Amino acid sequence: MELAHTELDLRERRAIEDMLHAKVPVNEIAALIGRHRSTVYREIKRNSFEDDELPELNG
Repeated sequence: MELAHTELDLRERRAIEDMLHAKVPVNEIAALIGRHRSTVYREIKRNSFEDDELPELNG
């Protein structure tokens, strides 16, 4: 049996971002949006940004 690949939609990405800012654990985020925790971790890694010139803005 092959599992279908489905991308995160904008609503899911925004939910992940909001919950990360609210300090919700990744395991709980994954459960709330119905995705595997590795999917959430990949999304966080793929869409994170660090500003070396303005480190106070890094979250």
